[in-house]
Amino acid sequence: MRASRLLQLLLHLQAHGPTSAPKLAEALEVSVRTIYRDLEALSAAGVPVYSEAGRNGGARLVDGWRTRLTGLTGEEADTLPLLGMPAAAAELGLGSVLAATELKVLAALPPELRTRARRVAQRLHLDPAGWFHRGEAVPHLATVAEAAWDDRRLHIRYERGDKVVERTVDALGLVLKAGTWYLVASHRGQPRTYRVSRIAAAELLAERFERPRDFDLAALWAASSSSFEHAMFRIDVRLRMRVTEVGLLRLVLDPVSIRMVDVGPDDGTGWCDVAFPGESVDVVFRAMLFLGDAAEVVGPPALRERVVQGVAAAAALYEARSGAAPMASTSRAAAAR
Repeated sequence: MRASRLLQLLLHLQAHGPTSAPKLAEALEVSVRTIYRDLEALSAAGVPVYSEAGRNGGARLVDGWRTRLTGLTGEEADTLPLLGMPAAAAELGLGSVLAATELKVLAALPPELRTRARRVAQRLHLDPAGWFHRGEAVPHLATVAEAAWDDRRLHIRYERGDKVVERTVDALGLVLKAGTWYLVASHRGQPRTYRVSRIAAAELLAERFERPRDFDLAALWAASSSSFEHAMFRIDVRLRMRVTEVGLLRLVLDPVSIRMVDVGPDDGTGWCDVAFPGESVDVVFRAMLFLGDAAEVVGPPALRERVVQGVAAAAALYEARSGAAPMASTSRAAAAR
């Protein structure tokens, strides 16, 4: 344990330069007294480390001296694709391993490249989660990840709708999509996707599976995502919109629907025809209420009727609160149109 800490201390000094004992203690999660003892141990072992007093002082290595003990362990090499995604690594239980990997990679770089790497880290940050994403509880993520790393079969209890199903699957890989983890697995020879937050229980089995030789996680995910996006759209929405208000659609439609919006030309009255796929009447209905009188639903009929009813219900609510006389149903329908 101490040998590993001494190496971390050495690599930290090599990668970051002069560092105060309190900062070293914080980085290595030990006491300041332990840092002083470790610095003495490094010096006794022949490492040219010394201390400088003063405001900008601290422990440092002799200029130009570098250790060659920067080889990555197998576990650290596994975390290389996660560089730049510390939150994802932490959820996988690899936070400390990733930190050690980053330290070794920095220490192995020549000084000029190390400076450039730090400049990039200061100016570029990858945040894979969408706005207002609170994060999901994924208590079984580490178990699922272990199954994928080691090609082990996995028995899961999965919440699907209002029931829980049990599956024994071959855990092929994990995907982080907009801050949400998904398990890509094979069940009875067919690829399936499971949202990790809906896994109620996960048991790692001793039995291993043989990973398909031509398996490509990125390609399978791309195909699965495309199929899902098209399958989720069950209605064709047609609107008439004020040309000047078409931009509002970006505020109310999901990114996939936005990519499929078809906007016609101005018909000479300041209005145009708009078409896009929708998930369901219930989902699109809310978006239409947001648009107010900037858009008129042309089809499908069920959506148009739902908007008419929704506007009438909203009008009745406000009238009841204000004490105004209720509008006639025909007037409400006319207002919706």
